[in-house]
Amino acid sequence: MMEKRARDALPAPAPGQEINRFTELQTFVQVAQLGSFSAAARQREVSPSAVSKIVARLEARLGVQLLRRSTRRLELTEEGQQLLEQGRTLLADWMALESAVTRCGQPSGLVRINASSSIGQRLLVPLVPALLRQHPELQLDLSFTDQVVDLIAARADIALRWGRLPSSEMVARLLGHTRQVIVASPAYLRQQGTPARPKDLQRHVRIGWNYPRAVPHWPFAVQGHKQAVSMGEVLRVNDGETMRALVLAGAGLARLSLYHAWEDLQSGRLRVVLEDFNTGDLEPIHAVYVGKPGQLPARTRAVLDFLKAHVDLGYAQAVPAGWCT
Repeated sequence: MMEKRARDALPAPAPGQEINRFTELQTFVQVAQLGSFSAAARQREVSPSAVSKIVARLEARLGVQLLRRSTRRLELTEEGQQLLEQGRTLLADWMALESAVTRCGQPSGLVRINASSSIGQRLLVPLVPALLRQHPELQLDLSFTDQVVDLIAARADIALRWGRLPSSEMVARLLGHTRQVIVASPAYLRQQGTPARPKDLQRHVRIGWNYPRAVPHWPFAVQGHKQAVSMGEVLRVNDGETMRALVLAGAGLARLSLYHAWEDLQSGRLRVVLEDFNTGDLEPIHAVYVGKPGQLPARTRAVLDFLKAHVDLGYAQAVPAGWCT
């Protein structure tokens, strides 16, 4: 008996209390479509008395009669018919909106991705066709730059970043690791000779980075100790693809991530030097984003999950001996 009274008890909102207009409209539409309070009550899993109170409260708030009640049937008034027609449209639009912004259904909409030139070209671009086949409702906006951008200012949903991340409010998802190797073109090595020890680099052109966060030296492991070789001032760039192109053209040596040089090493267009002195340090590759992991749009989460599953993790391995000089 107490349960029935609790289900029936739907008092009018107290002064200043917010009215649940959605529930009122939804209940009225169900009553009108089903033709009875009892049928609507069964669908809503409440008592007929509770449904009657909701409709009565709606009528009182609007100041019009929506239903004519008799012992045998319910009949819509003109105002009730108008509310039914427009109310059904409003409810359908609301359900469509909820589906679009929650996790339900196929991920859809625009995802903006920012990445460095090398990560974008070498890791992301090859994955785009499969990503769009798996999620055909997605739209991608790709921006590649080696400058670290502010995700909010750039309106980016995801940024792919290599190396250690500074402390920030962004959330990072680790995609994998990569080793770094020192590479040169065969033509450059024929003309300038192959360095046998780290100190030999002093007589070679070393291509480095010119942005403020760049490390101004290359690390080596010499007899169990780390040794740093200064970059020098001969040639510096701010773009990974430019650095790769300069090495391929024979301009000098560069320290590239293994994923960046992989295809050139496989084909023989580049060779690895000083691998016996490689520290073996692994650099992380992250997908970073702003927001709480449990509250991401379905489209952003779908891209993050795809990248986590498909970014090649083989770039942390030692290079084959055949790639070394």
